[in-house]
Amino acid sequence: MVAFGKKLKERQIVEWQGYYINYKVMKKKVKQYADQIQAGALNQRYVLKDFSRMLDKEIEKVVLFLLEQQGVLASRISELNEQQDSLQEQPDLSKVTELREGYRYVGRDLLKLLFFVEINAIGLRKILKKFDKRFGYRFTDYYVKTRANHPYSQLQQVFKHVGLGAVVGAISRNLADLQDREGSYLSIYDQPALPLQEPVVDAMEAAIDRLGYSTTFLNFSVQRSLIMLEELPTPVEEHVDDQRYHFMSLLLNLANTFLYMINTYIVVPTADDYSMSLGAAATVCGIVIGAMAVAQVFSSVYFSAWSNRSYFRPLVFSSIVLFVGNVMYALAYDLKSIPILLLGRIFCGLGSARAVNRRYISDCVPLKIRMQASAGFVSASALGMACGPAIAGLLQTNFKIYKLTFNQDTLPGWVMAFSWLIYLVWLWISFREPAQETEANNVPRKSNAVENDALEKGVVQPLLLKSADDEQENEGECDGSEEAPEESRRPANSIVEAYRLLTPSVKVQLLIYFMLKYAMEILLSASSVITAYYFSWSTSTVAIFLACLGLTVLPVNVVVGSYISNIFQDRQLLLASEIMVCLGILLSFNVIIPYSVPQYVCSGLLMFVSAEVLEGVNLSLLSRVMSSRLSRGTYNGGLLSTEAGTIARVIADVTITLGGYLGQSRLLNVTLLPSLLICIACIFATCRTYNSLY
Repeated sequence: MVAFGKKLKERQIVEWQGYYINYKVMKKKVKQYADQIQAGALNQRYVLKDFSRMLDKEIEKVVLFLLEQQGVLASRISELNEQQDSLQEQPDLSKVTELREGYRYVGRDLLKLLFFVEINAIGLRKILKKFDKRFGYRFTDYYVKTRANHPYSQLQQVFKHVGLGAVVGAISRNLADLQDREGSYLSIYDQPALPLQEPVVDAMEAAIDRLGYSTTFLNFSVQRSLIMLEELPTPVEEHVDDQRYHFMSLLLNLANTFLYMINTYIVVPTADDYSMSLGAAATVCGIVIGAMAVAQVFSSVYFSAWSNRSYFRPLVFSSIVLFVGNVMYALAYDLKSIPILLLGRIFCGLGSARAVNRRYISDCVPLKIRMQASAGFVSASALGMACGPAIAGLLQTNFKIYKLTFNQDTLPGWVMAFSWLIYLVWLWISFREPAQETEANNVPRKSNAVENDALEKGVVQPLLLKSADDEQENEGECDGSEEAPEESRRPANSIVEAYRLLTPSVKVQLLIYFMLKYAMEILLSASSVITAYYFSWSTSTVAIFLACLGLTVLPVNVVVGSYISNIFQDRQLLLASEIMVCLGILLSFNVIIPYSVPQYVCSGLLMFVSAEVLEGVNLSLLSRVMSSRLSRGTYNGGLLSTEAGTIARVIADVTITLGGYLGQSRLLNVTLLPSLLICIACIFATCRTYNSLY
């Protein structure tokens, strides 16, 4: 990681250097405070007051310069407007061209000012986090509450940027007025649907978007997808992204995600019946379902590495392997072969290209729409999870064509095989391989998992955010030096090296992710066996139950991302959702009273919804505490979290199969007990970790 102080210095506009926040001086001041408090020369009350005064002066310096520059830009726009008014009487094409160039020039200067605001906001947030970490005091909460809501707040000037938005609007409107469309001058307000072909306007809107990201459903979805957003992209980087982006290719990646999630869950309602029809026990369904996850442990690694060189070829390979795997799954019924059934599911797991889908969005989608694309990735996954069991519930038929049987057990395989064949044709026709970055135009991506938070969470209210302090904040950033070693910039080269980069807080986040995936897999994979034993549910009833669970994902994300996360801190949501998952598991046990449908449905719903909330909050924190070296390369943070979740699913499915040897009457409690123990361990680990950090 390049130290933020060094990055700040490199990105500063030379003539404005005296107006940036003095991050380096404030960082040294924090160290001095710590040394003096330890020596007994200062008390904490004095430190808080003195540092608050220092921050006030730095913010005031930034705000006064910002207002001055806004006034300069406004004056220049006013002069150009007067020249434009004179053209209404005597139109002159050369003057129109000159005026348009004048507005563009003002727009380019506005871009510099927007970048000035952005980098100051990020620096301010980082120094507050550094202070909190050093002293174990929630100074950020105090400072923001006392400053941001004050009627004379200068923080609002920095983070709400209303004046800057007005300047962007003025430039956009005037450029649109000067754009000749079929011989008439049209206003952007009259014809909002007409595109304005002005790169400078697109760049300004992208910069405003970066400043305007707030804690919304889109942002919450991005964090769930673990797709890293660039923090301070240069115009060259944005231009490269625009060249590599292709809408239909993005749509094909989202379709791949959607179909794969359907493929994963379409067999869940019928896996037990399929196992019994081949002469195996109903609980073998755990192995049948889990075989796909076993293969995914390995496929995630090679697909992640493959995406370094190509996106098209991995997607073609994925589609072919999934087609073959589903055909084998369907043929196992007529072949009366459990090995063919399992081999078919393994092939399906080997076709998991989710690493490619994530990588395409991260590398090839322009920053201005990357958040929406990331939210689409999460939404496609959620819809696929809901549609899988629902489709299985509709395939309740039984007929034969020649020697091939088509029933509720085999039709999921045939339907998915046909779907992947259609997808493969669509992929071959429509996908466009992005141009590989060459040495000449390759811009090093120095995205940092901590600093990505400034972009993902936005700099509208970045100081309101409280997350687990990033223990690699000082990575490559020594108190006496701003130099960062080259070693700290390169990505991990192996899974072992990636694991060594994990801090204790990151390990806790991955343990939580393991726990919630384990608990959810136990609930989903064992549902057909449990409900058949206790309630005699049919396949259609199980499919409806699972589909209803899947449909809760998007509404939960909307509520948590748009409302709850604005009220509570991530750490509070993390602990609360862990406790609710634990409560859901406890209520699911069959101990004394006869087991009933309301108990199973309510406890399952509570556990599933709480796990969904926990997953979003956990990945939100994980995306911010992960080492910068894990934000890129083959062995990245997304791969580690995927592997943790996949291994959890494998262990859960094996637990279901092994639990079946004790009898179906004990299966429920036997499978729930490990979930409960892991959940309790996670709660204690969370409390211990964050108590030590704060």
